[in-house]
Amino acid sequence: MFFLGTLTRSSSCPIVTKIGSRPLLSYLHTPARSRELRVSPSSRSDPHRGTRSQQMENLFINALVRAGSCKSHAFQFSTASSSSMCPKTFHRARRRAARIGAKDGRDLHVHATALQRAQSSAPQVEVTRDDYMNLVDYYQEPYNAVVPLPPQLPATEHVVLPVDEGNDTPSSVADDAWPALNEEDTFAIESLISAINDETSPHETIYERYEALPLPRIPYLSKDVIRKLLHRLSVVERKTEPSMIRFLSVIDDVKAAGVPLTSGEWSSAIAFAGRCFVKISAAEVESALHIWREMEHEAGVQGTHVTFNILFDIAAKAGKYVLAQMILKEMEKRKLLLSRFAHVGIIYYHGLRGDGDGVRKAYRDLVEAGEIVDTLVMNCVIAALALAGEAPAADQVYERMKRMHAMKSGAKLPALDWKGSRELGKLLARAARWFKDDPEKRQRLQSEQSMAPNLRTYKILVGHYAVRVGELDRVAVLLNEMQFLGIALHGSIFLTLLKGFSIHGGIRYTSWSKARLEGVWSSFQQALDLQVEHVVMG
Repeated sequence: MFFLGTLTRSSSCPIVTKIGSRPLLSYLHTPARSRELRVSPSSRSDPHRGTRSQQMENLFINALVRAGSCKSHAFQFSTASSSSMCPKTFHRARRRAARIGAKDGRDLHVHATALQRAQSSAPQVEVTRDDYMNLVDYYQEPYNAVVPLPPQLPATEHVVLPVDEGNDTPSSVADDAWPALNEEDTFAIESLISAINDETSPHETIYERYEALPLPRIPYLSKDVIRKLLHRLSVVERKTEPSMIRFLSVIDDVKAAGVPLTSGEWSSAIAFAGRCFVKISAAEVESALHIWREMEHEAGVQGTHVTFNILFDIAAKAGKYVLAQMILKEMEKRKLLLSRFAHVGIIYYHGLRGDGDGVRKAYRDLVEAGEIVDTLVMNCVIAALALAGEAPAADQVYERMKRMHAMKSGAKLPALDWKGSRELGKLLARAARWFKDDPEKRQRLQSEQSMAPNLRTYKILVGHYAVRVGELDRVAVLLNEMQFLGIALHGSIFLTLLKGFSIHGGIRYTSWSKARLEGVWSSFQQALDLQVEHVVMG
């Protein structure tokens, strides 16, 4: 019996009651926001279902009991609250009228003057661990201290990191695969392998060629081709419902063929099930937990720190904070070390809970663990502080990022390509282990990492000030600083500005006026006419 291995299969299956050998796509519950999917009436009227939060906690507890971990370890639930006791309210700055453009106000003149001075004389000092610790100290300096943007600095000698040897690129069909029956099947198999080896091939093309294979598809591929196929389909800029269906369809076919999955492939399946929608609901959490339970129960594959990092992230972003704490306790019980990604996730977790002090503590824990601090980490700190209601502290971290980048003598600008950023993050995660006993090399590697704000930094800040706060003058300053750093306007920035006008416009004496809205729309149309990358009408 085969496992529905086509793209046409639906993800609108009822809630799973049996794990067994069910395909992974059956774990994906019906999201209420999907137009094509509907919840069955029986699932609404069942009086024994209970609340969603109780289901999540009971499911996780039962799964942990049966997960095969040591019986001598037991959960120790803490009743102490971890929320911050410090007040999180700040005085909001008075709103001032501002115009989006290079000619507006004295603040921009002050920034330009400061930038010119910074370019003429940039400090070249070594940044210590204490400096990184103090990046999030809110009371170290006044909030309104203006920091000039960093100039371009000469590069220093770079640290050479070890790389894993070996070539995992499939070249042909190996002996463990079924032989093709005719020339047409041979051409289909070779076409798929060619698409897998071509890094520029889109996932849609790879999946179309996979579907063109003779049934049951997977047995005609060697194990190294299967591994590379799953890897290619798992690496996406952002997880969406179509990409989730593609990946889990192949996973189901691999399971049906009796090919064992690795822990990384199981973890990718969990990530797709839990993160395929913008807003994570209880249904996605339950789907992820079901797949994790099958991974450890049915397949006998123990979850790694990567698996639990994904589960923690899904639970936290779904607002299941008790479940997230339970996952952290399970990691501690299994003696799984917190990775760089786990530390970053914990920082964001405290921001979602509104705990600014928890954000600072989690960041200091990351530094003390010897992890490399870069723009990605600081972006997470800024986003977490903004979510916690500490916008002035987030602004202060942003100003210190600019100062820190100006102080560093060999910093490289952050990668703009998402694949480059992904590879850099994986490399830095391994670097903390590689150079654990060599602090000199670790410090040199840290000094090479950029602290300059990037597009993600400005997305966070512009989104906060345009949508949540409504400070158009601050938005104008941020957009001018983006222009100075050579960061092109992204389509998401235009969307954020238009959303700000829809929320804060239409009110007497507001700075979000009709004239400025027309100016933003005119700029958007010009970007479309110039065919600016990442600016499209859709």
